[in-house]
Amino acid sequence: MHTINELKCSFPARSQNESFARTMVCAFAAQLDPTVEELADLRTAVSEAVTNSIVHAYRGMDDGIIAITVRLLPDSVIYVRITDKGCGIADIPKAMQPLYSSAPAEERAGLGFTVMESFTDKLSVRSTVGKGTTVTMRKRMRHESDPARD
Repeated sequence: MHTINELKCSFPARSQNESFARTMVCAFAAQLDPTVEELADLRTAVSEAVTNSIVHAYRGMDDGIIAITVRLLPDSVIYVRITDKGCGIADIPKAMQPLYSSAPAEERAGLGFTVMESFTDKLSVRSTVGKGTTVTMRKRMRHESDPARD
C-alpha cells in the first residue's frame, strides 16, 4: 500500500518514555485531521502497546529499546508498528485473552491487547520467544466532514 508520510523513532524502554511515544504518534497523526475522540483512542492504544513492551518484554532489563514506525496511508488510515527485542510471547492467543497477565502478582488487569483491539480497526501481534514482539495497529480517521463518519 502506498505510504503518504512516515515517521520512525526508537527510544529506551523506560516508563517516562511512554508519554513521549503516545504524544509523538498523535502529533504525527494530526496531519489526518482526526477528531479529539479518534486521537484519544489512538493515544490509549499506543500507550498500552508501549507499556506492554516496557513492563513485560524487558522485565528486569536495563537496556531495552522500543522502535515505532508510523505511516499515513490512503483513505485517512494510520498504521502504527511498535517493536521490541524483549523476551517475546510464548502463546499469543492466550496473552490476548481478557484478564490474562504474565505477571498476576502485580497490580495489572491484563487488558492491554483488549484495549488495543477496541480502539483500533485492526490489530496484529507477532512474537518469537527470546527475540521480541511486534504489535501492528491500523485505524481509519474519519474527519468531521466525512460522510462515512458514524
